[in-house]
Formats: sequence, C-alpha cells, structure tokens
Amino acid sequence: MSDTPVAFSDLNLPSTVLKSITELGYETPSPIQAACIPLLQEGVDVLGMAQTGTGKTAAFALPLLSRIDLKSNKPQVLVLAPTRELAVQVAEAFQAYARHIPGFHVLPIYGGQSYSLQLKQLRRGPHVVVGTPGRVMDHLDRGTLKLDELKAMVLDEADEMLRMGFIDDVETIMAKTPAERQTALFSATMPEQIRRITKRYMRDPQEVKIASKTTTMENIEQKCWIVSGVNKLDALVRILETEDTDGIIIFARTKTATTELAEKLEARGYAAAALNGDMNQQLRERTVQRLKDAKLDILIATDVAARGLDVERISLVINYDIPYDTEAYVHRIGRTGRAGRSGKAILFVAPRERRLLKQIERATRQPITQMDLPSRDLVQNKRLESFREQITSIFNDEDMTAYRELVDQLAVDTELETLDLASALLFMAQKEKPLILPPEPEPRPRRDRDSERDGKRERINYADLDVYRIEVGRSDGVQVKNIVGAIANEANINSRHIGDIRLHDSYSTVQLPKGMPDEVLQHLKGVFICRKKTEITLMEGEVAHPPRRKPRGEFKGKGRGGNDRNGNRKPRRDRREG
Repeated sequence: MSDTPVAFSDLNLPSTVLKSITELGYETPSPIQAACIPLLQEGVDVLGMAQTGTGKTAAFALPLLSRIDLKSNKPQVLVLAPTRELAVQVAEAFQAYARHIPGFHVLPIYGGQSYSLQLKQLRRGPHVVVGTPGRVMDHLDRGTLKLDELKAMVLDEADEMLRMGFIDDVETIMAKTPAERQTALFSATMPEQIRRITKRYMRDPQEVKIASKTTTMENIEQKCWIVSGVNKLDALVRILETEDTDGIIIFARTKTATTELAEKLEARGYAAAALNGDMNQQLRERTVQRLKDAKLDILIATDVAARGLDVERISLVINYDIPYDTEAYVHRIGRTGRAGRSGKAILFVAPRERRLLKQIERATRQPITQMDLPSRDLVQNKRLESFREQITSIFNDEDMTAYRELVDQLAVDTELETLDLASALLFMAQKEKPLILPPEPEPRPRRDRDSERDGKRERINYADLDVYRIEVGRSDGVQVKNIVGAIANEANINSRHIGDIRLHDSYSTVQLPKGMPDEVLQHLKGVFICRKKTEITLMEGEVAHPPRRKPRGEFKGKGRGGNDRNGNRKPRRDRREG
C-alpha cells in the first residue's frame, strides 16, 4: 500500500454513506479501514487481525452497506458477535452509517430479549442481522431466520467467541449459509481453531494485519465512575461542585443530549452551553470564544463538534457517555493536557459498558482508576466554603448600610431576634443550592472489586444458590464452557455468579442465584445448547455446595487412587474450576 494518506472520498463509497460518516466526524480512514474497505467492496474474503478499538466495525460495515439491495427484504449480511453488548454496538453503528439510506433496516438479535419482538422484526425483513451465536442458532433451528439470500457474513472478535465456547455454533451457522457468500473474519489473535475455520469456510482470504499502537497520555489523570446508586446527572453535579477546575468539556453521544444537559446545568446555576453539529460556524466560533474568555465554564459537546478544539483553560474532560471506539476516547481527552500541561479526564461507565472500558484500557495501554463519587460531607463543605467566600466578598466590595437598616426594620416588624432573622434569610438564600444536605442512604453491599482487578475470582456464597437440572449432557457433546456461555448471554448472569456445574451422560446440573424470576426460567427452557433445549428445572430439595475436594491420602493404596474403598471405579464428575 502507498504511504500517501487516503480519504474516505477515495474509497468509492456511496454519497449517502459518505454524508453519514462526515456528519459523525470521521476524517480519514484508520489503517484497517483503508486496507479492508476496498477488498470487501470487490467481494474478496478478508481475514483481519487487529485489536478492538482500531475502527474495524466501520471497516466491514461501510463497504457491505454499499452493496445492500434495498428491494430485497431478506437478510443480506449476517454479523456474529460474542456478546449482546457488542451485537447492539455493531447494529447501532450500521444504523448510524445508514442514516441517509431510506428504507434500510438492521436488526440485533441476542439472548434475554423477547422472542416475540424479534419474530415481529424478522418478519419486517431486515437487510442486516447482527446476533450472538446462540440466538442466531435458535432462529435457524426454528426456521424464523432465512439465510438463502445472504451475500456476506462477518465474524467479529472470533477469538472471544472461541473463549466463550461458541465456536462450534459458529461453524454450524456457517455451514448453513450459501457457499458463494463473502466472509470477513476479525480477531485479535489467531489460535488454531480459528485458522481451521478460515481454511474450511473462507475462499482464499486476503490477510490484513494491523499492529496495535501505544497511546501515551501521561500528563492526563484518567479516572472512571461505574454508574450505580446515583443517577448520572446528580453524579455529574457532585463532581462539578467538588473538582477544582477551570474550563470543562463534557462529551455526550448525541446532539439532543448536549442541548438537554446544557439546559439542566444552566438551571442549576452553571455557565454551560451546548456545542454540536446543528450550530452554524458563526455561533460555534462565538461559543468557543466565550469559553476562552471565561464567560462560559462548561461546554457540552459531541465528538464531531469538538474536533480540533484547542482551549488552554480546559482542565477537565468528562465522558458523560462512553464512546464506542477508542479513537474517539483519545480525541476527547486530548482536549485537555495540551502542550505539556496537566489535565484530568473522568469517564462514566454503566455496568453493561465495562467491556468498552476494557477496550479503551487495552488500546491506550493505561489502566483507568475507578473512583468513588464525592461524599455528602465533601459536597456540603465545598458549598459552605463557597458561601463564606461570597459573603466575605460582598462585605468587602459593597456598601451594606442600607441593608443593615433593613435588617433592623425587619427584626422590629417580625419581632424576631437578629439571629433568628439571619437564619431565616440564610435559609431563603440557599434554597436553590442547600447548604445542609440530607444524609446519604446506607450503601448497598457490593463485591470486592480490588480482588476482581487482581484477577481473582469472587468467592461465591453457596447458600445463595439453587441447583437446576438441564437436559443436556455428555452424550450431547456438551462442555462446561457451553453452559456458562449460554446462561451468561441468555439470562444476563455474570459468569462469576454461576456456581458448580456437573456433567452427567444425559443431563447436567448448574448452580444459579436464588430467586430467579419466572420469566427468565421460562426463557431459558427454550434456549438451545449443543442443539438441545435446556428444559431447565429447579431441583427441589437439592442444596448447593462448593465443589468437593478430595482430602489428601483418601482412597490411595494399591495404585488405584481413582477407586472407592471397595475397589469400584468412582464415576468421573466434571466441575468448573474455582
């Protein structure tokens, strides 16, 4: 490839797609986009090796969108993703790139979502389907997803699907697609099982390998808050009240969100304004100048609007909405810490967005420290300190003679002591921003996150688990990882909360949290693992115990450590590793 930078306009993309990516703030293609887009437009199979966050979603979505036949109401592109979060993220990207393509329809399908809703949307005839392997298999087995007109298939994060135990399902799905379809496979690593798929199901794939870049931002202090207990706006206000900052940029995902957030902050007394793509150049320049002149303290911006923004006084960047790709994150926090100055960046992360946080940490090769929200006492003390400074400033700078006389007159009229009158006036003055805050609610118990960050598995309380039977066993070829992957995706249960799993010939048992909602159990009954329905049922009277460890020296002797005391062979039991 030439070293001369290419533009998206050089890649033969339709004008409708070019218009969308321009509005989204895409300037020049990333290396993987520049390499993959021409190949996929030509119909070539592509094997992409690149880390998450390098822009690979656009690398396959943009060229495949260019070849969609809007007259056909059958799926023409199928994207397989390992998790529901990634499936939703990819589907949203397709929708954003196709915003100027009338009649285009993309559908994400994944576990935990209503079958009836998915069936209704499948009947509408989506052009692109993005799904997790388990749910795609379900629809293929039910006959509700037809792939006879499929033109292209994408395996996104294939190594992650292998790790989660989905690779057999992936192969089964690929075997049910038309032989002449185009295939793109993306993976950060290339283990042997992935290589096997490329040899069996891909036609002379062109390999694109992108070396990961190290992004260093040592002069920017990066922290994240995991959204919980307090809504995001209240959390934002707490941070704004307690951080010692100058200019601030808050990033939101949409133009509407920038306007709404600016209005809410203005209502709380902050000098804030929105900066988004709906603003004309003159208004944009005037808003940025107000920030430079300290007539404005906070800008709430979209990625597009903040491109190239360089204002010295910006000392804090807050990612109110986490960006979908790491390049956007790097651009965002780069608005602070300019020209060697120090800066701070805070990232809001919803629990379901932890995966995006990990992507950012991997791409930047820097850990992002988790922070706690400022406490009630800290917020209250900051408010009192600010109020004291205001009072001192007023008495130093203003003539208070008339107001003293007014206080004396009010004391006479109301028959109140001066201290009582001052207390009432203070109460009225602080109504919009109370100086005495209500006590904080008791914190909910939470996991030991330090042990999680150290890579240690959280200790399971087995008293909080029930034992369930599923009608899939060793004779069906099931492995523990298949059960973990299916339950984690379909029931939205973190794998850390799944207890002991034991495999038998015709069935298996699994320990799950007590009090499982009936709708979740009914949904799991219809989930397929290794092509069999789980038909999950609660095993009444069974008590969950940790996996039994054989005491040292038990049953040894005569070289038959696997036998019981009577010399009979003990049945093998598979357990999850603790």
